[in-house]
Amino acid sequence: MPELPEVETVRRRLLPHVEGRQIVAADVRDARLVGRDDPRRVEERLTGRTIVSLDRRGKYLLLRLDGGETLVSHLRMTGNWLVPTGDEPPHARAVLTLSEGGTVVYADARRFGTWDLLTDAEADAYLAARLGPEPIAESFDAGVLLAAFAGRTAPVKALVLDQRVLAGVGNIYADEALHRACIHPDQPAGRLRHAQLVGLAESLRFVLEEGIRQQGASIRDFRDPGGGYGSMQESFRVYGRDGEPCPACGTVIIKTRCAGRGTHICPACQPKPRRRGMRRGPVTLKPL
Repeated sequence: MPELPEVETVRRRLLPHVEGRQIVAADVRDARLVGRDDPRRVEERLTGRTIVSLDRRGKYLLLRLDGGETLVSHLRMTGNWLVPTGDEPPHARAVLTLSEGGTVVYADARRFGTWDLLTDAEADAYLAARLGPEPIAESFDAGVLLAAFAGRTAPVKALVLDQRVLAGVGNIYADEALHRACIHPDQPAGRLRHAQLVGLAESLRFVLEEGIRQQGASIRDFRDPGGGYGSMQESFRVYGRDGEPCPACGTVIIKTRCAGRGTHICPACQPKPRRRGMRRGPVTLKPL
């Protein structure tokens, strides 16, 4: 699934093709894309509208329209916005014909992506109910993590992946950030020390910003709107590198599971946390 860096890459590449353009015609070909909405009604509401801006919140793309409405687009597993230069790309689920001769296509092989056409107020409420703070925001720091993790016994990776806790982080960048911070993904989030919180906040910002700089990771389906590939996969330290030596210490990287997800760690850099209450040595039983 595209994560924050991939969605931000799509936004930046798509922006010059859509900002300030009018939607001359809308063709929603897959009713599943718009959920309970009537595809013909969505087409009518989109036609004639001008795309004022293209924003992002977490893993959502936001096409802000004149008239106070927002098209909220989530790519899910294989969705993408493309700017075709020749034949129409495969798996096209919707096509927007724009002023000045432009066309953008929403393609999605597995058809899990969603469009929600909402008023601006509805869109803001929709996102606020689903998303926590952005790890690349200027205000993001260890204090944000401390407030989010306080009293929580869930594994830290589970909370990092929870979009209500942090917006935009998925499995790939969670593994990379936890390795850089030398934190085992099973560590209870509420028991992280201050230094670990500082390291995790800095690592999350670093890997996400590096992912944006390298235009995302193209390890399966992700391409930018022009069909180009990202290169972040070439900089992974642990993700997908089980059986290879850790770049920090040389220990063999292993793949395990945490929070129901395949998880890559270095056993030396990220030692497994001790369980509270575990006794050391033999136990002596007192007579009754």
